[in-house]
Amino acid sequence: MADGQEGDSLRAVQAEARGGSTVLRLLVGAQLRRLREASGITREAAGYAIRASEAKISRLEAGRVGFKRRDVADLLAMYGVTDESTRDSVVRLAEQANEPAWWHRYNDTVPGWFSTFVGLEQAAAIIRCYEAQYVPGLLQTEAYANAVIDLGRLVRVDQVSQRVELRMHRKELLSMPNPPDYWAVIDESALRRIMGSREIMRDQLDHMVEASKRPNITVQVVPFDRSDAAVLGGSFTLLRFTEPDLPDIVYIEQINSALYLNRSEDVDLYLKIVDRLAAGALTPARSSEMIASVRDAL
Repeated sequence: MADGQEGDSLRAVQAEARGGSTVLRLLVGAQLRRLREASGITREAAGYAIRASEAKISRLEAGRVGFKRRDVADLLAMYGVTDESTRDSVVRLAEQANEPAWWHRYNDTVPGWFSTFVGLEQAAAIIRCYEAQYVPGLLQTEAYANAVIDLGRLVRVDQVSQRVELRMHRKELLSMPNPPDYWAVIDESALRRIMGSREIMRDQLDHMVEASKRPNITVQVVPFDRSDAAVLGGSFTLLRFTEPDLPDIVYIEQINSALYLNRSEDVDLYLKIVDRLAAGALTPARSSEMIASVRDAL
């Protein structure tokens, strides 16, 4: 690819990278991989050029580690990138990728594997999720979030408020300019499981009905009698990006860790599952009616 085209691509990358350092690392890594492959250089040779191993180049290109300015500059020289504006753009992005994003101030409260998800979530163009037990995090009220996070006393008391604050901050994504399309499929049990108190649940269900009126938010409920929409396994989130260097990612949260799946066969499977769930769920209009009905019965 010509240097001018690379510069245009990098400017597009900068415009897309609202996900902070998490996404910037992925984008810079993908850019370095593309440049290396275009120049016909192996990972082993690239590693030798920056006094590192092939494994480190693999981690750099996968966006799993930060970047040193000197390493990036040396790699660009090796890959034959001579245009100064292009080189400056790559180096500048690499430096930005090392800067902490707003959610990093919660690092003492939330594990690193979840911080990665927040960065990806912030950059996604489409977020689709299935939630089997609780109202999805981006649709939760503060009181409901507090009840869920404090459930089972699995989190220290001094950490609960910080995690609730982070969740409320994440919600702002859905009301910002050019928000992502958010499509949540929720099992009926999540509506009927009382978290905190009946008052908290009534407010939560009212909030869901109001949120679903926004043009970028779709909420569907899978009622108990729709066995055709049943799914093996638990909750998951599917993230899609407009930047072609970022693959679709399936996020599956566990008690003390998470899975990030980006292989096409894995993503395709979960895409089929969420499509089946949506097809078997109530329509958005009927879902709002059910949510309101459950609320009135509390």
